[in-house]
Amino acid sequence: MSDKNRVLIFDTTLRDGEQSPGATMTHAEKLEIAGMLDEMGVDIIEAGFPIASEGDFAAVSEIARQAKNSVICGLARAQLPDIDRCWEAVKHAKRPRIHTFIGTSPLHRAILNLTMDQMAERVEQTVSHARNLCDNVQWSPMDATRTEHDYLCRVVEIAIKAGATTINIPDTVGYTAPRESAALIAMLLERVPGADEVIFATHCHNDLGMATANSLAAVEAGARQIECTINGLGERAGNTALEEVVMAMKVRHDIMPFDTGIDTTKIMGLSRRVAQVSGFPVQFNKAIVGKNAFLHESGIHQDGVLKNVETFEIMRPADIGLNEANIAMGKHSGRAALRAKLADLGYEVGDNQLKDVFVRFKSLADRKKEVYDEDLVALMQDSSANTGDDHLQVKHLRVICGSDGQSADLTMIVEGVEKTVHATGDGPVDACFNAVRQIFPHDARLQLYQVHAVTEGTDAQATVSVRLEEDGRIVNGQAADTDTILASVKAYVGALNHLILRRARTGRDADTKEITMYSH
Repeated sequence: MSDKNRVLIFDTTLRDGEQSPGATMTHAEKLEIAGMLDEMGVDIIEAGFPIASEGDFAAVSEIARQAKNSVICGLARAQLPDIDRCWEAVKHAKRPRIHTFIGTSPLHRAILNLTMDQMAERVEQTVSHARNLCDNVQWSPMDATRTEHDYLCRVVEIAIKAGATTINIPDTVGYTAPRESAALIAMLLERVPGADEVIFATHCHNDLGMATANSLAAVEAGARQIECTINGLGERAGNTALEEVVMAMKVRHDIMPFDTGIDTTKIMGLSRRVAQVSGFPVQFNKAIVGKNAFLHESGIHQDGVLKNVETFEIMRPADIGLNEANIAMGKHSGRAALRAKLADLGYEVGDNQLKDVFVRFKSLADRKKEVYDEDLVALMQDSSANTGDDHLQVKHLRVICGSDGQSADLTMIVEGVEKTVHATGDGPVDACFNAVRQIFPHDARLQLYQVHAVTEGTDAQATVSVRLEEDGRIVNGQAADTDTILASVKAYVGALNHLILRRARTGRDADTKEITMYSH
């Protein structure tokens, strides 16, 4: 890499991000997100784990065929069949990469039941095999931050000699701190022969809330690739967030003179779309892309911003593609205006999708005096809108609640058959969910029920998120409506529709345990 200040952005939203419980994306959604990442300027897209499933293999293969600029990478364990399968998926890309890994810490070596020497031999064998297939090979010592330094240096040197062109140093469990992250990269660059001929990468998890800080510290010490995800999506507490590291380097270019080549105006659109397809809403106070990131309630702050926006804002909304003017639309707004407004918000919609959204927009506008940007975002993120393809559809709901008790009369369409029930419960939402269970019996457990008001006022839309778990399958549903109870039912039914799709993929009685990260 000729430019020593160039930092490569490696996005793993479609692989590590999708491993978040309940964040499974459809084939079409993966292709769409990959296309948006490619257009944004992401250097490397880790499109999936090809050997994990036929669906993953198909998605990686198609993304590889469609990518215009980005390197397309697949993940593989340190096993020859994994690596062969990975190559079959990524070989169609203009710029393919194989990423292979093995856990090198004492804890991970014990699970694999490999001695240090046996693991070193495995590293040499698998990296050499990958390099014989592809000239762009990345190798990762999983749990590197808890691996003995002498042994880490040894296996990194072996991987480089075997042909790895990128060495990724993962903080797999989010254990390290910025000073340690920087020192580890500096140590490897100083001690490992050939380290100056490869790119060092950093992959940090956010278990202690330091993922972004650890990644930036690693870059300052000499790493030149950051592995990250949109919205910080990922296992447990998530990963380094793409938007955070990119904007941190842009805003503080004075002390971090690094360039990424990312089109930052695409950030908000991607953030919203990933939140929509993953079912993981962005927390209001999330850095960069949270709803409150550019809002001010304190009188002192408001006065300062009105006089000079830079007094309390270190970046402008337009820098991340956020429309600065939150102008309300109404029931008289037409399709062209709606399409333009959605484009401003980062949503490019086709004619058929616009037709569906416009109907829902008009319905919302009839119930609300003004429809704001946040309302439209909630409308687009409503993953539970009834469609003719849904197994379950909500047709009519009537709820009675008060001090005398709560009941629900619910009519649903189940595979084209209309069914109506009456149910009671401990509160209106409980009564409604009991009614859904009567119409569609199931064993899924409710893991999360969450309500957010999208805007202020008694006519505000409520966005409801529901998470269900059944036999290890975790699914999410999200819906928005000015009627909180109706939104709750839609979100619950939307999650059940996702569960039905998951059952169809794996079979009700199939072993749904995901592929293990280890092999004996």
